Amino acid sequence: MRLLLWAAVLVSTAACGGDQSGKEPAVTAPDSITVTSTAFRDGEAIPRKYTCDGEGVPPPLAWTDIPANARALAVVVDDPDAPRGTFTHWILLDLEPAPAQLTEGGVLPGVKQAKNSGGKNGYYGPCPPSGTHHYRFTVYALSGPTGLFDGAGLDEALKAIDAKTIARGRITALYSR
Repeated sequence: MRLLLWAAVLVSTAACGGDQSGKEPAVTAPDSITVTSTAFRDGEAIPRKYTCDGEGVPPPLAWTDIPANARALAVVVDDPDAPRGTFTHWILLDLEPAPAQLTEGGVLPGVKQAKNSGGKNGYYGPCPPSGTHHYRFTVYALSGPTGLFDGAGLDEALKAIDAKTIARGRITALYSR
């Protein structure tokens, strides 16, 4: 019985516990991009559909006020409330500045995904082990493409985003289990 309980604890903490080495880029660029979603409003709950308890697909996102000199975009979804530090759920690299949106569940052709904190490419929907967590959907305007490959490492991707960011914007969703 103890072994089963221990296994359950490990599985629940792994949901937002994997490789915690990735942290939010230490950007000093202005917060001038407006990020919105038709699925939720800033500071409200994200619908279950977009979480590990639902279909686990990325929600639709849109952005405005991208600087004219932006040559690429990056999107990072992370959870600063994870038990062992910030858990990065998704990194998209080198998006074209237009169109200014991602459709539900969609990753545009040619867009690269870096590894998330779980060590996999792709979106890992919100999945807090307990309590309410904040999920930050941040769009970064970049001075140029990162040049990284699909499947790039988490830390490498975050450093490349940090080095090229000229502006950013964010929408935050909440999720509880």
